[in-house]
Amino acid sequence: MKKVFSLFWIYLVLLFLYAPILILTVYSFTDATMIGQIRGFSLHNYITLFTTPELLQMIFGTCLLALVVALLSTLLGTVGAIGAFYSKKSTRSVIELANQIPVVNADVVTGFSTCILMIAFFRIRKETYFPLVIGQTALCAPFVYLSVLPRLKQMDHQLYEAALDLGCTPSQALIKVILPQIVPGILSGFMTAITLSLDDYFIATYTKPATFDTISTYVVNATRGSQTEIKTALWALSAIIFVVVTLAVVGMNYSSEKSEGKNR
Repeated sequence: MKKVFSLFWIYLVLLFLYAPILILTVYSFTDATMIGQIRGFSLHNYITLFTTPELLQMIFGTCLLALVVALLSTLLGTVGAIGAFYSKKSTRSVIELANQIPVVNADVVTGFSTCILMIAFFRIRKETYFPLVIGQTALCAPFVYLSVLPRLKQMDHQLYEAALDLGCTPSQALIKVILPQIVPGILSGFMTAITLSLDDYFIATYTKPATFDTISTYVVNATRGSQTEIKTALWALSAIIFVVVTLAVVGMNYSSEKSEGKNR
């Protein structure tokens, strides 16, 4: 009975998490104008999504922003994790505490404070995109740090010391010994940063240029409007994002398990 109850609880949680997404995906292949109206099969939403210049420009801009933010966050988070790991215990504790604040802090606070700092204090205009990139990087970099640090704790530290004994400089040992062992953590942090950038609404709202919209801000504005075609096309966009993220996660887990199996 205990095993049956555990399985029932797991499936119930999975159903609670994925049922809304699956329902939205099903409706994206219909000509319904709202959830609850069951109509015939149609690819109209996908055609609208890929033939509307406004939507294509918004998707391309959001993906480009997410890629830039993910690269910066991965660089900062990885360097920060390596630096903290090889620092003194007191220094590492301070860095870990400072890293936890943006993770626990509300996004609206991060976005509003970034807006004040960049625009009011440094006089950097929103049209430059710097406030938006800096704000989202401040949000994503701590999560990269948290993805890389466990890999550093799990790796074999004797390999690094052996590399130094065999004549490698610290930078060479870092590139040839440490980085290959923490690649799964770096990739995980990179994907997390992309997801957080795509999902961010509050920081983008406060720091983005007036003429630029991310997927999150566009969706919120579209739900308040009266263009039914745009609203239903966003169902198709949500389904595509879900499928792409699922395939990426499955592929990363498969490649990680395959590489770990070879190492064994």
